[in-house]
Formats: sequence, C-alpha cells, structure tokens
Amino acid sequence: MNKVSLEFTGAGIPVVTERTEAISTGFLVAVGTGSRDESKRIGGISHLLEHVLFRGTKNRTSLQIAKEMESAGGEMNAFTSKEVTAYYGITLKDTAKVAKDLVADICVSPLISEKDVEMEKKIVLQEISMWENDPESYIHKLFAETLWKGHELSNGEAGEADIVSALRSADLREYFDERYRNPNLAVIACGSVTPKDVMRWAEKNFDPASAGMKVMRKPPERTGSAYRFYPRKGDHTYTGMGFHAYPADHPDRSALRMLTAILGAGMSSRLFQRIREEQALVYSVFTTIDQNSDAGSMVTYMSSTEENVMTAINSAADVLREIRGEGLVKGELDRARNLLKGATVRRMESTRSRLHRMAMSFMVTGKAVPFTDDLDELDNVTEEDVMRVARDVIDAKKLNIAVYGKRTKEMSGLTIDQVDL
Repeated sequence: MNKVSLEFTGAGIPVVTERTEAISTGFLVAVGTGSRDESKRIGGISHLLEHVLFRGTKNRTSLQIAKEMESAGGEMNAFTSKEVTAYYGITLKDTAKVAKDLVADICVSPLISEKDVEMEKKIVLQEISMWENDPESYIHKLFAETLWKGHELSNGEAGEADIVSALRSADLREYFDERYRNPNLAVIACGSVTPKDVMRWAEKNFDPASAGMKVMRKPPERTGSAYRFYPRKGDHTYTGMGFHAYPADHPDRSALRMLTAILGAGMSSRLFQRIREEQALVYSVFTTIDQNSDAGSMVTYMSSTEENVMTAINSAADVLREIRGEGLVKGELDRARNLLKGATVRRMESTRSRLHRMAMSFMVTGKAVPFTDDLDELDNVTEEDVMRVARDVIDAKKLNIAVYGKRTKEMSGLTIDQVDL
C-alpha cells in the first residue's frame, strides 16, 4: 500500500501523509524559509536556528530530547536548503507518539536562549570551516555565486563566518516568530500513519500559533554567460560548468533529469566515459540538477590536477556540443531511464528519504504526489523530449564556469569565448 493524501487544518496548514507498510514512522515539519530568504545582515540564520532548536525547549533539555528519541528506537534531525528548513523524527511505529511529541516541542516551544545560541555558533562555525576546507563541496557554492550573480539563490546555506558570529538570540527569536508560523508551515508524515491521526496532531500543536509573515521571493533573471576564477592553495582544481535550467514544476523537468543522467550520472555516462575512462583527465566528473520553486540549473562538476583543467573543460564542452547536435545513440535513453528509476526506488525504501522527498517536492511545487508518479513521468519521456531540452538548455551564450584552484596565467586569464561549445 502506498497512498498519499493532502488535507488542511482548520488554520489552513497543509498536512501530507504517505501511508506505507513500513515498520518505521516519520513526522516532519517543513518551514518555507531558507538561505535565499535571508538578507545579508542575517545570512546563515536559517541554518543556525535549525541547530539551536535542538538545544532545548520549555519542556525538555537537549539531553532529554536525545534520550527520549533514542529510547524509542528513533532518530531526530533537520536540514536547511535554499527554500526550506525542516525538522523530523523517525521511530518504530509502536513508539510514534515520541516522534510526534518531540518534533512538535522543538518547533513550537524552543528556548533560543543567548547561552544556547553562543554554544551552537561554535559548532556551526566549525561546520562552515569544515565545508570551506572541502573543495569538492565548496565548488557548488562558488558556482552558485557565478550563476546567480548576486541574487539570493547564490546565498550559501551555512552563511559566512563573520555574519553568523554576529547573530544574537534576539535575531533568531524574531526570525522564528516571523517565519515559523502559518502560512509558511507544512506537516508531512510517512510510514504507518493515517491522515486522521496526523491531522489531529497538526491541529493541536500548530494551529494555535498566531499567523506569521509570508515569505516573499523575487525570481532571478536568466542572465548570460560568465567565468569566475577562485584561487586556492593546493595542486588539485575543482570546476563547475553549467547553465540555467528549469524550476521544479516545469513540464520538462523529467526530460531534464534524463538528459542529466545521460551526460553525467554513473560510470556509463558520456562525460565519465570520455573524460575519465578514455582520457584520464579527472578524478571525478558528474552532472546534477538543482530545482527551486522559480529557477533551476544543470551543472557538471569535475576535479583534476591543474595541468588537466583546460583539456577537461574543452572535452566536456565537446560532449555537450555533440549531444545537442547529434542526438542520442541506440539504447542510451532506456539505460538512463532505468538508472534513474532504480535509484529512485532504492531511495524510497527509506522512511527518511520519503520524508525528505515529500517535503522538498511539496514546498517547492505545492503538490503532494507519490514517487510512483515520478517513475511514470520518466517512462513517458521520449528522445524528442530530451533533444528539445538539450537544444534549449545547452547554449554557449548561457554557459557559466567557476574554477577553484591554483592561480595560473591560463586559469585566471580564461574567457568563455575560449571554450568551444
């Protein structure tokens, strides 16, 4: 059994349930605010607040929260993205009440004390440092800065260390009181759940709060091409090259996923075979998409030693140009389709993955659909669909490149015109 329902509490809060035969049960509260909704003065506040809420509530200390959840055989966690912050608890179905109680407690009654904020800042600042010292992850932030060119979508989820350091408990409390309210909330439950039970929980815990400030966003402009070089110490170089693409609810979203898989998902993909297997130019190469409520991107990421960077960039451009101009080869579409379907099915064997998928999907599209709809969409993608998307997205006039590596004359002096796309 796999049934998804969408209802609304008396106060208008969306409640999404996905009933499965899983032995575990998960409850999640999603807040429609993230790094793109932060001004420069409070950059990183969504992520810091996510951490602070686990520090304690009016009813429990952080240790009590941890002990109760683990005694119920469960886990409790949260995540922050560009548009969503979410908190969830997953337990055995027999101890589901613990997950509901704890998730509601931290989302409704957090202390957000000055002491807790100062303690958690120390942890978040270490996380920022760790992230900045992981170039394979940091290149994603640098490419976003290149692609979105000052728009709020270029904001990193963790924020900048100096801004996070200056945040105070009053800032976090004000942000919480404004954003963690209807109409920015949604409740998600997956596993051995019933809509009636989840609705009672949502209405009891989240309806009583006063209304908050609706988060308003400005869509980014789809500007032209750009190249930015970011210097770092070390011989290894990290590259992101890609394009503006489609938002999460675009009718060609599944065709875009298929194109992305053909280009750079798995060891049989074109980019992996050409750049790593045939030419040994890179250690890693893959293509990914990022889809938000009003914008998206398709990006290829590569890591290589400095002497291989330009050859790898040009080889990747060759692959992009070839697929746009020559089309697909026999069997390529079906191979990519099965790759994506298999990965989706395996992820959905996890209650945590189901919660994450449903939360992100609902918060950026406003639709609550089972993952089997994603599979059906993939089944309906044709070669013509993929080629239409390839011709639309892969465009030399829209190419953006970010390089994070040792400063060399070749790299710092590169221009987009030198890349033959």
